[in-house]
Amino acid sequence: AYIEGVFAVSSQTMAGIRREVRETVFWVIAIVLVTTALLYPTILTLMRRLTTLSLNLLDANLETLSVLGSAIAKRDNDTDAHNYRVTLLSVRLAEALGLEPREIQSLIKGAFLHDVGKIGIRDSILLKPDHLTDEEFQVMKTHVQHGKDICERSAWLRDAVDVVGHHHEKYDGSGYGEGLDGVEIPVRARIFSIADVFDALTSKRPYKEAFSLEETVEILKKGRGLHFDPALLDRFLEMAPALYEELSGREDEGLRQEVAGITQRYFSEDTAVHFD
Repeated sequence: AYIEGVFAVSSQTMAGIRREVRETVFWVIAIVLVTTALLYPTILTLMRRLTTLSLNLLDANLETLSVLGSAIAKRDNDTDAHNYRVTLLSVRLAEALGLEPREIQSLIKGAFLHDVGKIGIRDSILLKPDHLTDEEFQVMKTHVQHGKDICERSAWLRDAVDVVGHHHEKYDGSGYGEGLDGVEIPVRARIFSIADVFDALTSKRPYKEAFSLEETVEILKKGRGLHFDPALLDRFLEMAPALYEELSGREDEGLRQEVAGITQRYFSEDTAVHFD
């Protein structure tokens, strides 16, 4: 034998269940809101403290970048203005080409530290006033590997390797580092090589006077497709007169302030936190 039946909940019972559910939801929401209100000031304080610590760490890293770049520049040329100028030149071209902020960050690091490996080159070669012999030049070329070794030891500087390790590559493959050619050369290194040569030509050095804009442009054009990426060079030459007027031979404090401003703008984006 078996029995079939139907169980029906009374309307009064259902109404009571609905009321209890609403009350439960109300109290859960109320508890969450009260807890949030109580914890918000603490969370806000902790977030602000974290942001301050992040900014302090960023400032320390940027200061180390500047000091390290300036140290080798002082040893090599007795001036660090070259680092500031090539950084500005590189960033100007990178912005004109539409590079992403992350890539420009790496470019800034690499521009400042491009010759950091020269710290491992002995003075008799680094400071030699005459032309280097073939043997001495082979030793000089090792500064690229020294620079890569230095940057790769730091997680924060590791992305500078593209410039530090490849800024002596040439578009036709005749440069040194790894003998890369064309687009095998990282774009940041291709950008920097133009800025580096432009500044070297337009700056006075112990062994030469500064070249005029016209002379510099002619030399750069001769390197089109050989030393330099043709597309990048063409874009740079459009900007060259204005850049020459703005930066050629400058060593003033304003130059350093401009680089500091650009550096802060690009690197502070990673630590920016907005509080409402």
